[in-house]
Amino acid sequence: MNPKKKALGRGLSAILESPETDITSKDISGNFVAGAIASLPISQIEANPFQPREEFDTEALNELAESIKEQGIIQPVTVRKMGYDKYQIISGERRLKASKIVGLTEIPCFIRIANDQQMLEMALVENIQRENLNALEVAIGYQRLIEECEITQEELCQRVGKNRTTVTNYIRLLKLPAEIQVAVRDNNISMGHARAIINIEDEQTQLTILKNIVAKDLSVREVEEIVRNLNKLPSEPKVRKPVEMPSEVENYRDQVASRFNTKVNVSLNDKGKGNIVISFNSQKQLQNILEELISR
Repeated sequence: MNPKKKALGRGLSAILESPETDITSKDISGNFVAGAIASLPISQIEANPFQPREEFDTEALNELAESIKEQGIIQPVTVRKMGYDKYQIISGERRLKASKIVGLTEIPCFIRIANDQQMLEMALVENIQRENLNALEVAIGYQRLIEECEITQEELCQRVGKNRTTVTNYIRLLKLPAEIQVAVRDNNISMGHARAIINIEDEQTQLTILKNIVAKDLSVREVEEIVRNLNKLPSEPKVRKPVEMPSEVENYRDQVASRFNTKVNVSLNDKGKGNIVISFNSQKQLQNILEELISR
């Protein structure tokens, strides 16, 4: 029985096996044909300009370098052929960097043909499949795949091998205030905390909950309970500030009240709209008021 291979994730595996990136019938100027696995000089391999991760943990790189020093490169990196003796890393940039630390001059590579669009998609998918990414990095990766690779959310789910609910929950994190996104990135709060906070509409309330999580080390369940209680509170009715009645309007009101010998009320809002209410004590008085108004 063949030993179990390490899964790449359905998305990356599908891309790497795509016939559009697998040309094995001919050499495109160089010693090695696409589709082959070969030991290439590290000096001929360029960095990936589409690499979504800009920073690499130094300590983790040094640990990987020690492992490579002891056991060598177990899994080849993937590169695309750019021309004669020129390649560009697609996936495995950490292994490439660690190999340089060890002082290796060659590294085993799986050679592909890919255009820039495919390069970007491969790099993003490969990065998302990493186990040590925090929730915000995954969310940003998903959003970049949708925007920069111009794919739908349904297509994204197929690429990364995740269901739609999972993908949606990650992308929603990007709607949170920057302070909360930073807290997720720095692992000060978990994705569970962030998913609870996002159900609060008011940004200031969200930030207050964030401060309480950090200060009191609240669990996800405690935060969910806080959010449920807040959402149960009735919203305060909006009270309009009374509008000061212009003296000219008050003067006209008093004149009308005097003419009809009755009480007259005028209400006015901040948009200039309002009502005039003329009181009457009998049907006869109403008839007199109406006849007076019509005659004018």
